[in-house]
Amino acid sequence: MKQLVIFTLLGLFSLSCFAQEQELAQAIVDAKTPEAKGLAIAKMLDYRDTGWQDLESEAMMVLYNRSGKESKREMRSRSMEVTGDGDKSLSIFDHPRTIKGTATLTWSHGLEPNDQWLYLPALKRVKRVSSKNKSGPFMGSEFAYEDLSSLDIEKYTYKYLRDENLEGKDCYVIDRYPAYEYSGYTRRASWIDKELFIPYRVVFYDRKNVLLKTQDFKDYKQYLGKYWRPDVMTMQNHQTGKSSIIYFKNYKFANGFTARDFDKTALKRLR
Repeated sequence: MKQLVIFTLLGLFSLSCFAQEQELAQAIVDAKTPEAKGLAIAKMLDYRDTGWQDLESEAMMVLYNRSGKESKREMRSRSMEVTGDGDKSLSIFDHPRTIKGTATLTWSHGLEPNDQWLYLPALKRVKRVSSKNKSGPFMGSEFAYEDLSSLDIEKYTYKYLRDENLEGKDCYVIDRYPAYEYSGYTRRASWIDKELFIPYRVVFYDRKNVLLKTQDFKDYKQYLGKYWRPDVMTMQNHQTGKSSIIYFKNYKFANGFTARDFDKTALKRLR
C-alpha cells in the first residue's frame, strides 16, 4: 500500500512538472512584445536548471595575455541552490603555489547586492569584495566577480531580439539588462538553445554600451538525466585582447552540502 501511495505521488509530481513546463513554453509562443517574450524565455531557462541542489567540480583556468602567453590556475568549485534566494558558490585555488589556498565565496541575491568574500591564506584574512567593485577581474582572469553570481530572474529586465542559428544550433537571442546597482555592463546578449534551453554564447557590453567580452559554452554533457553542464567555458575580452578558458571536469551532484559549507568561517577551514 505504501509503494502505491509513493508511485501515485511521483506520478502527480511528474504531471505537475509537465504542466508547468507546458505553461512556460506556451508563454513564449503567446508573448505579445519582445520584452514579454524575453522574460518568458528566461523563465524557461531558469526552470530547466532548477532542482540540482548542489554541485562540485574541478577546473583548470588558463589565462592568455595580449601576446598569447599563458598562465594556469587549478581550482575546485562548489555551489548550492538556495530556496527563495540566489545560489551560493565557493571557489578554491590549489595551484600555482603562490595562490594555493586562495578562495572566493559568493552569496547571490536578487536585486540586493551580492555578498562576496576573498580569503587570502598568506594573511589568514577574509576580505569582503565591495558591491561597487563587482566588475573587477576574478583572480586576474577575464571573468569578473559579477560573472560568478547566479542569474536570478529578478536581477534583470529582458528583451527578445531574434531567432538565430549559431554553429548549427537553433537559438533564441535575448538581451538582459541589469536591474541592480553597480553592474559593469549595460546589457548582455545571450544565445539560448531553443530545445535544451542552455546558453551557448553571451556577449557583454560595457557601461558605455560598447562591445566588451564574448563568453562561449562548449562541450555540454547531461547529468542526472536533466541538467547540462559545459566542459569548456571561454571568455574573450575584445578591448584588451586578453582571454581566459576554464576546463571543467569531475562534476558531482548531490554532495549533501549545507549552509555551513558556504559561511564565512568555511573559508578558513578549507584544505
